[in-house]
Amino acid sequence: MCGFATHNAIGFEEKPLLLPFIFHLEAQKMQVSAQKVVFIHYTLTNEEGEKIDSSDGHEPLAYIHGHGNIIPGLENALMGKTAGDKIKVTIPPEEAYGTRDEELIQSVPIDAFHGVDEILPGMQFHTDTPDGAQLVTVVGVRGNEVILDGNHPMSGLTLNFDVEVTEVREATEEELAHGHVHGPGGHHH
Repeated sequence: MCGFATHNAIGFEEKPLLLPFIFHLEAQKMQVSAQKVVFIHYTLTNEEGEKIDSSDGHEPLAYIHGHGNIIPGLENALMGKTAGDKIKVTIPPEEAYGTRDEELIQSVPIDAFHGVDEILPGMQFHTDTPDGAQLVTVVGVRGNEVILDGNHPMSGLTLNFDVEVTEVREATEEELAHGHVHGPGGHHH
């Protein structure tokens, strides 16, 4: 055991040295785990290698691990990582935005779009469903009918992520209560 000498009335006595233990604890990096705030830089590409999204040139993305703020496959791949770690991971549709569900493609009367002068393919709208708000994309217009797709725009895609963990910290009580990160890279109230 490391020690240091102290002088007392009798002579020198060896005492245990606690500093190496303290420094060792401080040097350990916090790991990505549930309830931690994680900051990542990422590039997302499809199977053809085309860039879909990236944090390049922006603040890192911040999320609370375990709160469903990012897709499950990426969250699982980041578990246990620390600041400075870099990973490349391929996420299948089932662990990303799901597989395509053809039942989510529906035709609705154009009259349902009050106040919208022109409806074009690619437009997106939020609609209320029994499960809450859902994003739908216009995929076509046929006469007085609008064809909507309720699948996530990236459903059915295998996604490739190139990620660098830039920081891991404890989430505040307020962040945990709200379910999202506050401040840089997160939500601003």
